[in-house]
Amino acid sequence: MADNQFAGRGQVESIWHAEPGKNLTFSILLHPFFLPVIAQFSLNMAISVGIQRALKALTGEGLTIKWPNDIYFGDKKLGGILIENIISGSRIKACIVGIGINVNQNAFEPGLEGRAGSIFQILHQHVDLISLLAQICSHIEVGYLKLKAGNYKTLRDEYLNFLYKFDIIGLYRQNGDLFEGKIVDVSDTGILKLETGNGITTYNFKEIEFVQNK
Repeated sequence: MADNQFAGRGQVESIWHAEPGKNLTFSILLHPFFLPVIAQFSLNMAISVGIQRALKALTGEGLTIKWPNDIYFGDKKLGGILIENIISGSRIKACIVGIGINVNQNAFEPGLEGRAGSIFQILHQHVDLISLLAQICSHIEVGYLKLKAGNYKTLRDEYLNFLYKFDIIGLYRQNGDLFEGKIVDVSDTGILKLETGNGITTYNFKEIEFVQNK
């Protein structure tokens, strides 16, 4: 756990900013030898659902998982996950799960105010970081054990149940073009499936941008 994370990273070279001493920025080392490489997104689902359940005990309704692995409350980002895998043959030898959660931070950098949120802004009170860390790790362990037991479908159903904009018509952007679509599924390999006027279209990470409706 880092009290002051000064070089936080997100998906595909994104930057993660966190005010020192007010948020959770930590990493977990796992050795999921049991998990085939082809099912590695299931680990992402287990971690995302675990965090979701831990935070929901505090915030109640309103939390979602924005594909592939951001934690949202309403239309604001509360946290993010970055998983880096070490592959050996067809198995995952080890993985480092980096997690950042905005907890007690109230003010954000210019340009982020409308997109970033925190638990403090929801509850209007401070939360004990160490206690919350323990709860998050406990819920992640529950999800990890489900994964180890081979309960992929259960985890996938939970992930879809928490998914931001799932089965709701929303606005998206690809290569500068805006269009409407509805998320209908996420594949076992993490590919987003969107229903548009042209049928079902699939998207990999960073190939599509969510656009907030004005």
